[in-house]
Amino acid sequence: MTAHILEGGAISFGDPQSPFLSPRRVADLLGLTQTELAQMIGVARNTLAGTASARKVDQALSPVVRILSVVVEMAGDESRAAVWFKHQPIPGWSGMTAYDLVREGRADEVLRYLEAVRSGVYA
Repeated sequence: MTAHILEGGAISFGDPQSPFLSPRRVADLLGLTQTELAQMIGVARNTLAGTASARKVDQALSPVVRILSVVVEMAGDESRAAVWFKHQPIPGWSGMTAYDLVREGRADEVLRYLEAVRSGVYA
């Protein structure tokens, strides 16, 4: 895993037993099953549990962790960030949430939106 992923608030999503992100931690925060998390990030369910595929999972999970870290910083806590991620429609995307966009492989668009909000564009 690259060092930039665990900067700032993202470190709370790390696996204490390894140098990788914790799919279980992210799934628990978002109230998702492992199967739902795997579908959202586009990997097979068995891939989440395999230690041999930890780098692949890290790569697939890192955009979600970056989004959550930014939202935690803006919202003040993880529970608010999780609610926003799953339930708050993002303006301009026809009622789609960050969860919906990530499922479609559009996490980069969510990150751009959040950066714009943080910069005051949508404030």
